[in-house]
Amino acid sequence: MLNVAVVGASGYTGVELLRLLYCHPEVAVTCITSEQSAGRPVAVVFPTLRNRYAQVLENLEPVRVAQKADLIFTALPHKAAMEVVPTFLELGKRVVDLSADYRFNDPAVYEKWYEPHMNPENLKEAVYGLPEIRREKIGDARLVGNPGCYPTSVILGLMPLLNKRLIDPSTVIADSKSGVSGAGRGAKVENLYCEVNDGFKAYGVGGVHRHIPEIEQELSLLAGKPITITFTPHLVPMDRGILSTVYARLTGTVSVAELVKLYAEFYDGEPFVRVLPAGNVPSTAHVRGSNFCDIGLAVDGRTGRVIVVSAIDNLVKGAAGQAVQNMNIMYGFPEAMGLEGLPLFP
Repeated sequence: MLNVAVVGASGYTGVELLRLLYCHPEVAVTCITSEQSAGRPVAVVFPTLRNRYAQVLENLEPVRVAQKADLIFTALPHKAAMEVVPTFLELGKRVVDLSADYRFNDPAVYEKWYEPHMNPENLKEAVYGLPEIRREKIGDARLVGNPGCYPTSVILGLMPLLNKRLIDPSTVIADSKSGVSGAGRGAKVENLYCEVNDGFKAYGVGGVHRHIPEIEQELSLLAGKPITITFTPHLVPMDRGILSTVYARLTGTVSVAELVKLYAEFYDGEPFVRVLPAGNVPSTAHVRGSNFCDIGLAVDGRTGRVIVVSAIDNLVKGAAGQAVQNMNIMYGFPEAMGLEGLPLFP
């Protein structure tokens, strides 16, 4: 049995981790921390976990946490994670970090988009935790930087096209929509019901969203040359889910049927990527609560562009589910263990 800790469990990602880990037959959650709710029973903070978790939320004391667990999930905001992750590593623990602190190869990039990195030496060993491209490295990693939700949807959507050099990488445009849970559980006026309901708005417009460098880093590695993309996120009045529509100019003539065949072959054997038949497009409703990424394809013959539509649950494949998937790879468990649940519908 693997003893794990969830650090920073009072947010949406934290409770999603607890929900998924409860169903994992090889895991025991031995420590749960929350600075905001320390001293309160988990089931009081999250009634959905009533009669399943008897623990009381603890303050974050890294040495004490490390004494209780072999693997630590850090579901903390950026900066807060890099304040404690080095201690966990020094004490011989393995970490899956769900913040942005260990997703970047270059500390200068992190500094440009966030702030100076407190322990850039750890970036050298951190593995970007997208299993579909880093499975072997994840298996041996001590520190995994769990990908962001938007990057997961965009990168999985474009990987086969970049692999086969079927698009001009300089023409990539990603238009993404997210449910409100992607903004976190903190009290913010702009996330109140009356502010969000019946509204649909873009934000982070003009190339300023912090997920852009993460997407560009991974797409550039796949393409073998630097890529700059146009990315615009939108907030949709729903609880969870991400739908990304990605456009790029094709380098030749290819049919939708050929693209579907290419994607099906590329993702053959991947437990959580589902390529839809020609003429079908994904919906967030069809991945809700699951670790799936659904991908649909179209070709605009007038413009010579391919259109890739991907759908994920931002809290599962976009966060907690992918973190559990990474844990499974790190410890040699079946990759889908604890993640077999089908999407919730309706």
